[in-house]
Amino acid sequence: MRNSADGQATLNSLRSKGYGRYASRFAFRTIALGLLSLCLSAPAFAAAPRWPAASAESSGIDPIALDSLYEDLSKDPHGDLKGIVVLRHGHLVSERYFNGDGPDTLHDIRSATKSMTATLMGLAIDRGYIRSIDDSIADYLPGMPRDGKEKIRLRDLLTMRSGLDADDDDPATPGNESNLDQSPDWIKAAYAVPVKRPPGEQYLYCSINAFLTGAIVENATKMPLDAFARRNLFHPLGIDRFEWRHVPVDRTTGQGNLQISARDAAAFGELYLQKGKYHGRRIVSQAWVEQSMTGQVPISAADPYADFYSNMWYTKAEPVGDGSILVHFASGNGGNKIYIVPSLDMVVAITSSAYNHGYGQRRSQDILLRLLSITRP
Repeated sequence: MRNSADGQATLNSLRSKGYGRYASRFAFRTIALGLLSLCLSAPAFAAAPRWPAASAESSGIDPIALDSLYEDLSKDPHGDLKGIVVLRHGHLVSERYFNGDGPDTLHDIRSATKSMTATLMGLAIDRGYIRSIDDSIADYLPGMPRDGKEKIRLRDLLTMRSGLDADDDDPATPGNESNLDQSPDWIKAAYAVPVKRPPGEQYLYCSINAFLTGAIVENATKMPLDAFARRNLFHPLGIDRFEWRHVPVDRTTGQGNLQISARDAAAFGELYLQKGKYHGRRIVSQAWVEQSMTGQVPISAADPYADFYSNMWYTKAEPVGDGSILVHFASGNGGNKIYIVPSLDMVVAITSSAYNHGYGQRRSQDILLRLLSITRP
C-alpha cells in the first residue's frame, strides 16, 4: 500500500502534468487499495459453498474415467497445471488442484480477463452508461485523434476488428501489447496507434482492443474498472478477493492480468450458462449473453482452437465420438480456460501457469475433450 507521503507526491505530480481529472480518481483509488489491503490481510475463513455438491456418477460423468484423467494429470511433467472445477446442473461435481494451488488460490487468468471486460461493457449498456455497441469509440474517448479512429465502433473492439495497426503476434506493430507495457501512459500510447485497415473488416487479435474497451467503461461510468466490476459483477458472483493490474496513468488492464480463483472462474462461466443469471438473480441481460454466445466473426483460419469470436468469447464445435458438441469459452495465455457447454448444462474452469508455452493450450483442450467424452447427455 502506498504511504501518505508517496500518495501526496503522486497527486501533486498528476496535477502538475495536467492530469487533474485523474487526481481525484487516484486519491479514491489509493484509499480503496488501502482498504482492500487491510481486508486481504485479515484471517481467511472458509466461505459457504457456492453450489450444492453432487457425485460425478449422479451427474452423468463416468467416475472411473474421471479418476483416470486426474491420475494422468498428476503425472504431468510440466508442474504448471493449477486447478480444474467442473459444474453440472448447478452442482459442484468435481474439483482438483495441482502443484500447490487450492480452492482459494488467486491465479492470473491472463486474457480470459477479456471476456470479463466485455461483460462489464454489457453491464454499462444495461445500466445506461453506454448507449450501444454501434456507437463510435470517439464518443467515450475524449482527446482521441480523429484520424480514422472515429470510424471504429465499440462492436469492432469487441470482435477484434478495430483496424488498428496492432497485432499481438507481431512486435513490430505500433499497437503490440509489449509497446503498451513499456509506455508511461497507456491511453496516449493507444491514441498514437494508427488505423491500418477499415474497421469492421478483418479479425486480428490484439490486446489494445480490450484495453480500450475497459477504458471506455471507466470513462462512461466515471469509475475505475475494478471498482465497477466489484460492485456490478464480482460481488454478485461471490468474488470477494481478487487482484487486477493497474497501469499508467491510473488505468486497469482490461485486456488481462486479473487474478481470481478457479471457483471464481467457474462462477463466471455459470453466469453465462444461465443466460445472465446467477442463482436465479439477473446480473447481465440475456440479450448480451446471447449476443456473446452467437458467433459473429469466423476465425478458424486464424485460430486452430476456435471457429467464431463474439464479444471477446470464443466458440468451437468440439469433435466428440461421431459428432460434435458446441462449446463457448474464455481463453488466456498458458491454458487458462472457462468452458461453457450448454447442451450438457456444464461449466469447466481450468487454471494453468504454462505462460507462453503452446502445450498449455493443448493440454486444456485435451482435458475438455476427455471430460466431454465421459459425460452422458
